Amino acid sequence: MPVPLVPPDSPASTPASRTAGVAGLLTAEVLIGAVVFVLTFGLFFYLTRVIFREHSEVFDDWGFAQMDRLRAAQPWTYGVMQTITFFGSVKFFVPASILVPLLLYRSGYGRYAIELLLSMAGGILLNALLKLWFHRDRPSTALFYQYGLSFPSGHAMMGVAYYGCLAWLVVQYRARWGVAAALVGFALLIGLTRVYFHVHYPTDVVAGFCGGAAWLVLLRTGIQLFWKEKGAAEEAIGNFN
Repeated sequence: MPVPLVPPDSPASTPASRTAGVAGLLTAEVLIGAVVFVLTFGLFFYLTRVIFREHSEVFDDWGFAQMDRLRAAQPWTYGVMQTITFFGSVKFFVPASILVPLLLYRSGYGRYAIELLLSMAGGILLNALLKLWFHRDRPSTALFYQYGLSFPSGHAMMGVAYYGCLAWLVVQYRARWGVAAALVGFALLIGLTRVYFHVHYPTDVVAGFCGGAAWLVLLRTGIQLFWKEKGAAEEAIGNFN
């Protein structure tokens, strides 16, 4: 049976109701998200200028030096970093991006499952496109071979997309800010392991953080707008019926 259209004179289609609906979308989350997006977007493209136009290596050299000191002073960190970096790898994210959404869906959280799937799928595609566009080779000082291009770091970007999305879902459903902070902190630590092993420049990792955060904000804003519009449409159809 076709869905009836909302008549022009219905409350859902009046200018006043549309204005109220737009105002309702300007929530604190959207405003904070806009600030985060502008900051991360701006920093990302500032890094592209520093790397590809100014060819500056100051920050990269400093970051490598800090990790080299850590590795020399605390050799045991090598094994720890290997374990941590695995949780930002393709071998981990591929099954995790399927199994966790499946568990969410079967537990009755279908919307959360969709959000996590979109976060990972879009993040992977965006990271691949950015790597192809900037085409930066990996550092020649890498401690082990790592295939692919360097800018931005996939581990850093996908870590923010995955663990950042989980952090938001935890806050939204359980209001567990401590758990959310731990998830975000773990994502940042994954990025640092890439500098530790010299498989990414520090600027790659920071750009990955920025790209992941910007994508996550865009996704969250789009999802919020979609669900609000969907809810308003369903309510209008219900009133009409």
